[in-house]
Amino acid sequence: MPMMSLVNRPILLFFVTVILLWVSGRVGAKIRSRFAFPEGARADFGIVLGAMLTLLGLIIGFTFSMATTRYDLRKNLEEDEANAIGTEYVRVDFLAAEDAARLKELLKKYTQLRVEFYNASYGQRLDQINDETARMQDELWTTVAQAAKVQPTPLAALASSGMNDVLNSQGYTQAAWWNRIPSSAWSLLFVIAMLSTALLGYGATGKWTLLSVVLPLAIGISFLLISDIDTPRGGIIHVRAVNLEALNRSLNGH
Repeated sequence: MPMMSLVNRPILLFFVTVILLWVSGRVGAKIRSRFAFPEGARADFGIVLGAMLTLLGLIIGFTFSMATTRYDLRKNLEEDEANAIGTEYVRVDFLAAEDAARLKELLKKYTQLRVEFYNASYGQRLDQINDETARMQDELWTTVAQAAKVQPTPLAALASSGMNDVLNSQGYTQAAWWNRIPSSAWSLLFVIAMLSTALLGYGATGKWTLLSVVLPLAIGISFLLISDIDTPRGGIIHVRAVNLEALNRSLNGH
């Protein structure tokens, strides 16, 4: 399964992570049973193991920071997009009455589309929303551009500038939703985690069977949280279109 396809399913990622890391630990223990551990090197081994676990913790923390930064950016851009649409809805009154009425109806439909974009899951419906959004943007810009040409005043220019902000805000939002933690970073996380659990299994003594799932579970939960925050349309944690929904209700008189 491709890495990003797995990351888009946080619950599945959790189980895959736990299983892979548990197997890595068992492989490490198996290697130790075949190759006797040199007791004189235990101190050096402890240093290596500690360094690996520290590196793993640092990478997990860094990746978590990347995910939360992207999540906060998506939230801020949703607010900016709602403000841009709301401002333009008022500014179109600077145009002729007929053009203003037409643009207000288009902006109402456009706002509903933006709400659906935030609530949609991966699949055909999302593709339809993106296509409809592109068509609606063309219609919005064509309408305001024609109105500004007929009435070339500073106020008409202000309405045109506001429409430009509306279109740009959608582009910024789309870019932020595409901006995910790269698959190379996830691959590095898995490699370091598997090496760490393999080393832990190699050097463990006593009731390893009972303790062998503790680290895989902890790492799996960390990966689950990072993936959930970084996945806009999967898992539990989502960026809700609270501002766009409020604007949509306001524009429709609800």
